Amino acid sequence: MSENLKTIKELADELGVSKQTIRNKIDKDFREKFVQTIKIKGNNTLVINNAGYSLLKKTLQNDTAQTAKTLQNDTAQTAKTLQNDTAQTAKTLQNDTAQTAKTLQNDTAQTKLICFLEEQLDKKEQQLSVKDKQLENKDTQISQMQNLLDQQQRLALQDKKLLEEYKAENDSLKALKMPSQETEFKHLDNQYKNEVNALKEHLETLQEQIKDQKRIEEQEKPRKWWELWRK
Repeated sequence: MSENLKTIKELADELGVSKQTIRNKIDKDFREKFVQTIKIKGNNTLVINNAGYSLLKKTLQNDTAQTAKTLQNDTAQTAKTLQNDTAQTAKTLQNDTAQTAKTLQNDTAQTKLICFLEEQLDKKEQQLSVKDKQLENKDTQISQMQNLLDQQQRLALQDKKLLEEYKAENDSLKALKMPSQETEFKHLDNQYKNEVNALKEHLETLQEQIKDQKRIEEQEKPRKWWELWRK
């Protein structure tokens, strides 16, 4: 396929998304401006020009950044809620255990005391099991955010490749001694460098936030209530 025209499959492969994602972005206005129909091996095939490719790539980058930001906020809120719930459960458990022990101090039936405490242990284990499942869901959300970051990194690499292509074309124009176009490509070169650097910085920031979040969760993850009761 021509470098100026790309099929939906070619765009999907280059941008690291599905063909359906590309089709969802092609509305009536986009089709009129950037889409053509040509014959490929006897079949009518939709192709998109360079301007359409640039617009699609920018739209997908914005969608990815917004999704990652939303997911990060949701994950942080979920983690905070779970931490509060876990702390409250542990505190309630300590109070309940202390009250139970005090109530049964005068009970001479040691066997009855043991059975009662075992029932309490089972109930609290079930509560902790629910909390563990909630933490697993949060880990899944973090994994999804990491996938989004990986996709953003692939887009950044594609920008780097495009920048290298512009450099090569710029060098060719220098050889032809075309100063006006050389100035234009130099401007584009600087622009794409800035965009690539900004994407790299944003990606590194997100990765650091994920690492910090995991460290905080590991440090603040409460011990099981029965370990606290033994103390």
